[in-house]
Amino acid sequence: MSRRSASRGPSAAPHGLAAGAELAELAHAASEHGSMAVDTEFVGEGRYRTLLCLVQIAVPDGNGSRVAVIDALDETIDVAPLRGVLADPNVEVVFHAGRQDVALLRGRWDAQICRIFDTQVAAAFAGLRAQAGYDWLLGEVLGQRLRKSASYTRWDKRPLTSEQIQYARADVLHLLDVAAELRQRLEGRGRLQWALEECRALEEASDERDPQAIFERLPRIAGMDPAIRAIAFELVHWREETARQEDRPVGSVLNDSALVETARRRPDSIERLEQIRGVGAATLHRRGRALLAAVRRGRERPPIPAQPQRRLPVADEDGPLIALAEALVRARALEEQLAYELLATRSELQRVVAAVRDGQSPDGARLLQGWRRELAGAELVELLQGRRTLSVGAERRLNITG
Repeated sequence: MSRRSASRGPSAAPHGLAAGAELAELAHAASEHGSMAVDTEFVGEGRYRTLLCLVQIAVPDGNGSRVAVIDALDETIDVAPLRGVLADPNVEVVFHAGRQDVALLRGRWDAQICRIFDTQVAAAFAGLRAQAGYDWLLGEVLGQRLRKSASYTRWDKRPLTSEQIQYARADVLHLLDVAAELRQRLEGRGRLQWALEECRALEEASDERDPQAIFERLPRIAGMDPAIRAIAFELVHWREETARQEDRPVGSVLNDSALVETARRRPDSIERLEQIRGVGAATLHRRGRALLAAVRRGRERPPIPAQPQRRLPVADEDGPLIALAEALVRARALEEQLAYELLATRSELQRVVAAVRDGQSPDGARLLQGWRRELAGAELVELLQGRRTLSVGAERRLNITG
């Protein structure tokens, strides 16, 4: 049964925001009841790193929830009590679509969150819509609606309006109730452990940028000469550091195409740099000399040869087997009333088919781990090995035998 939600405003919070002393009370209540709900408001546009602006907390309070809105821009507030409870394995932390929230809390508050219940994930396992928005889910589960009057707003401007604060509060006010209802449905369907397993992956969510991964994703970089790749690698590092120091998007410093072309041409003067498409007058004026210095450092780097492709090639004869694999996975998803997207992507099925074809172990595939293996992965491998068969049965449903 869902609890009746209510809210109680902070006792000593100017402008509706939580005072520092209240955070210890919230942490204590979360520890006492073993649960808390969390949401965040942030601004990412025009910045290198997303700016965490507000953190909303809801904790059980009698028959309802006590809600507090924390100003994440106020550096005088001590968030240590909340960091402690977020890392407490005895406290369930409820989010909705919480990957970004977790990444922000880990990166900005240095918080570890070890027991997550994500209502968007839970909804998909409970037979509801995959990737469900919170407003829709709230209506579907509790029959309530949110008033989205301040959804696209400047959360980084102070003071906040009462409308903004009320909007922020509303996002967590009923979240514990939604989680309680979904948990009950999952237990009834025997899916709770599957959902919790999926939620555990969110514990490592991060928005930290990896220069190596960024380098490998550059356009046409894989086929370039190792010496040019070394310059591009240095330019990636220079661009990241410049964007970080100026707190601006990396693309506004130098876009990917211009970066690769700069590495390819290896300019040694402002005049040569000026000839490269995508390197505008503002870049030349503000960063031209620094950009040339990065090119020189790249020239001094050891060449970086391209890594061999690790993906198994897709053979012509794999097409029918991939379609067969998709049919099995879709059949199991339909039977279990699960969103197909939860189980596997087409590229993952291609990897499994190619691995079995070449006699290799496909155990690294996501489909062959945890609840996915239990539901469909293990029998998919047996099907591809010829140990199971598919046929069309009554009501045009697939029969899987063997």
